[in-house]
Amino acid sequence: MILRAVAGPDVAGKRLDDGARALFPALSKGRIRKAIEWGGCRISGDVVRVASRPLKAGDAVTMGVAGGEEPFRDYAIAAADLLWDDAEYLAVNKPPGIYCQRTPYQLKGTVEFAVDRHLKASGSAEPARVVHRLDRGTSGVMFFPKTRRAAAHLSDRLQAGAVEKVYWAVVPVAAGPDAWTVDAPVASVGKSRFGVGAGGREARTAFRVLAAGAGAALLEARPLSGRTHQIRVHLAHGGRPVVGDDRYGGLAAPRVMLHCRRMAFDAADGRRVEATAPADAAFIDGCRRFGIGLDRAAAAVPSS
Repeated sequence: MILRAVAGPDVAGKRLDDGARALFPALSKGRIRKAIEWGGCRISGDVVRVASRPLKAGDAVTMGVAGGEEPFRDYAIAAADLLWDDAEYLAVNKPPGIYCQRTPYQLKGTVEFAVDRHLKASGSAEPARVVHRLDRGTSGVMFFPKTRRAAAHLSDRLQAGAVEKVYWAVVPVAAGPDAWTVDAPVASVGKSRFGVGAGGREARTAFRVLAAGAGAALLEARPLSGRTHQIRVHLAHGGRPVVGDDRYGGLAAPRVMLHCRRMAFDAADGRRVEATAPADAAFIDGCRRFGIGLDRAAAAVPSS
């Protein structure tokens, strides 16, 4: 939930956590401090992560507090997470269950925050620029441009469909061809939910079977456009929702079995920029559950 209040003279001069306790009496001080620590507090539009910051009369305070159990965990870039690192681009292997960018409830614990800390620790004054996204449950390659020029170039390549994107998805086995393409518009059908609909935006995804197991198959998915939830929606539309994707009817699993395996594009100077992300332990275990070995899939020749 998002709570908003304006600081009056009665809280002027108080620490942010003490003043917020008076402004939002339904929240405990511990919950307020957690929201501040994780970047869920804004004063006049700016994120404030210092609980001792004094309030002034007229400050517009916004507090984003997630419901239910605390869903956040900290995340920092480890050496094993780095897939590409040069003067213009950084690529990391995003874990499942981590937001790729800030939300109204948190900044800390996102890939954006971790990359920002990594850049600063490397001596860069550049911010983490999010120019493409992965869903929270999806793992794999994320690229971060280090300069404005690189960000503009990558954004242009993404809009032009000139970025190679390859995903792995585990879905129920179904009769049909080993390779096919879905050409169906993706439309918003509810809060954070999408589906195939006549009023949606054009979307195309190419699929092929990499390996089959007991009741499930590992697919290669190549989105030829960049719509929200595109792969998940196209697979659910065809009756093969991603395993673990409860939003679109997938079989129960510890994680959403969708992984961005590879991304590649040409930089402005013509050199090839590319990154391939190894699957994490949860994805590997999920495949083993269905008798799917990833060795064959990893060695498969990419489709053209």
